[in-house]
Amino acid sequence: MNKTLEIPADILDSARLTVDELKVEVAVSLYARGRLSIGKARELAEMSLWQFRQLLAARQISPHFDVDNLAEDVNTLNELSE
Repeated sequence: MNKTLEIPADILDSARLTVDELKVEVAVSLYARGRLSIGKARELAEMSLWQFRQLLAARQISPHFDVDNLAEDVNTLNELSE
């Protein structure tokens, strides 16, 4: 189930962001604040885990690791090795 968020075009224009760029900004912000796991944040940003981690590193945002993150990483590695 998807929810829709309407953002007036003039807001995006003022921020000089596309819809995709806004998704990335929201994902990074929510991850940095501990509101989303890295898996959900990268999903929102529509990026691979590797790309999202590179973006976080470029912005000097430290990774948050817990058991769930480890499980996601293991699943990702398993998928990549298939």
